[in-house]
Amino acid sequence: MTRILLTFTAAFLCGIAQAKSPNIIFFLVDDLGQRDIGCYGSEFHETPGIDQLAKEGMLFTNAYATCHVCSPSRASILTGKYPARTNLTEWLAGRPERDYEPLHHAEKLTALPDEEITLAETLKSHGYATANYGKAHVRMDPTTYGFDEEITGWVRSYHYPFGGAYAEKLPAKEGDYYTDKLTDAALDFIERNQDQPFFVHLEHFAVHDPIQGRPDLVEKYRKKLAAMPEQEGPDFILEPNPDGPPLTEEELVALAENDERQAQQDARVWWVKQKQDNVEFAGMLEATDESLARIRAKLKELGLEENTIIVFTSDNGGMSASNGYSDNASREALDSRFASSNLPLRGAKGWNYEGGVRVPLIVHWPGRTEPNSTSEAVVTGTDYYPTLLEMMNLPAVPDQHVDGKSFVPALNGDAYERGPVYWHFPHYSNHGYQSPGGAIRSGDFKLLEYYENGTVQLFDLANDIGERNDLAEERPEVVARLKKQFEDWRDEVDAKMPYPKTATSKPAPGARVVAPPAKGKGSGAVIVSKDLPKQVEQFAPGWKVKDWGGPGMKPGLRKEWGGRKNILLTHPLSRDTPCVLSRSVDVPAGKKTALTFAVNNHPKGNWTLLVRVDGDEVLRKSIEASSWQEFQFDLTQHAGETIKIELENRASDWASEAAYWSGLKMVSE
Repeated sequence: MTRILLTFTAAFLCGIAQAKSPNIIFFLVDDLGQRDIGCYGSEFHETPGIDQLAKEGMLFTNAYATCHVCSPSRASILTGKYPARTNLTEWLAGRPERDYEPLHHAEKLTALPDEEITLAETLKSHGYATANYGKAHVRMDPTTYGFDEEITGWVRSYHYPFGGAYAEKLPAKEGDYYTDKLTDAALDFIERNQDQPFFVHLEHFAVHDPIQGRPDLVEKYRKKLAAMPEQEGPDFILEPNPDGPPLTEEELVALAENDERQAQQDARVWWVKQKQDNVEFAGMLEATDESLARIRAKLKELGLEENTIIVFTSDNGGMSASNGYSDNASREALDSRFASSNLPLRGAKGWNYEGGVRVPLIVHWPGRTEPNSTSEAVVTGTDYYPTLLEMMNLPAVPDQHVDGKSFVPALNGDAYERGPVYWHFPHYSNHGYQSPGGAIRSGDFKLLEYYENGTVQLFDLANDIGERNDLAEERPEVVARLKKQFEDWRDEVDAKMPYPKTATSKPAPGARVVAPPAKGKGSGAVIVSKDLPKQVEQFAPGWKVKDWGGPGMKPGLRKEWGGRKNILLTHPLSRDTPCVLSRSVDVPAGKKTALTFAVNNHPKGNWTLLVRVDGDEVLRKSIEASSWQEFQFDLTQHAGETIKIELENRASDWASEAAYWSGLKMVSE
């Protein structure tokens, strides 16, 4: 009798344990291309933790983000809606309008709409503890849309100090690496909430730029690259704007050989990386892989492994096309701008080609997904909301996740047909001079439509995953069918469209604009202060300034700043074009001569200092700590010569990239 009672009690308690709602780890990596991972074919990057997850779960080959940039994609995961339906269609705050663009950007929102009932809110209503760590990037405080805890913000550096809100939110010290510390926070939350169901939305800032790997791993890949045979083919190719006049092979070769920024901007061509050989990026990625392994180890330690669903994916494709041109730059500079290669996929983050929207997806659903299985089901970012609810046996919220479709049948190994998926980006792309446009995939066919000139492209992804064989002229009936389907969908979701610029037109609500271009300057130049050159002359006689920007920072002289007097503030013209202070100097013979100055940064942002002498780079340093740093350069070797000195205030990312200068002078004795 006693044995029967004990057996019954054990079974009852086991039933209670099994009845506990499953936990969820949504592991979202920023800017991770599908082909960057070992289990998706990378031969350079080592991702044992991710590869192990694939061996124990299901790997999807046709998973997509709903947008080729971050904020719209992230909002879709939380809302179950396409960006076109919520009208959050661009990254925050978006690319400014440029004078050469014939269209105004479409109307857009600049934050997650308050009325949306997010996945986090729904899970919280069912008793889940919820936490959001990393790059939320939908402007609102995550605790306002369903998260109990958050440690989010923009990363200025992966090496301590991380910058921004993390100074207070994420305890760290000299030598700490951001990805590791963010993982520590997630592990702490899991341990504190192990006795109730939890939802951890871990939105790693990695592998987004600044491309800064963890030093030990960077050194590992530096040695690995040195030992590898040289990869065949070009390091970069130029991709033209599909919506512009076609360029001949000879014209592309000439533009590539010239590598002159203005000529390439005028032709609207863009460099795309063709090889996976960036040691800094590889070090970032493996640190992120270690994060996943550490989380899984903690789940196992706490006995939660078999009752935790893990979703691993990315917010968009890899950054093989950067925010900047190559400019005949050094290898170090190129590695800071171009993350990796998406081949055989075409394009990159910021493009509607597969390289911009096709992402890795691995789902581990213990006891349900067949280990080491692969699914060819088409899945997109709107689908996670209804899928997770069904996986947890929770009621659907069809009025909310209206654009999502549960792919639980695919996870169970059953037949599954999602139907078409859509993309709508009514803005000019920040990663290449792509026209506003959109796309539809239906079956194996994918149609891309560009809104500036109405150009369409058609690809058969089953036979042309690299999207190189345009079938638009060969298959007009398919073009007509998909184009109408795409137009009908835009009408259904009330997609906002770009519109022509006229003499009286104005930018749409939500658009980011800059001041009119200055006379004589290149496209996108900004009138900041007509007196800035005079202020530079007053600050340091003989010095000149070019390519300054940042009207909000009000470049110019400060009577006092940072404990010093007579301070000059500069700001780069753009993410790509640095502000340059320059001077020609007659270095006297028979004397020791030195250039001296001190620099500081704005508390909200870092910048990169470059010093050039006669065009040769003699220093490149990231200015991160908000304290004065002294510099002195011995010019005695140039005695009796006339030399040109250039000091660059270069953007390390893009925000408050202000440089503060003090005591700029030549000293001879």
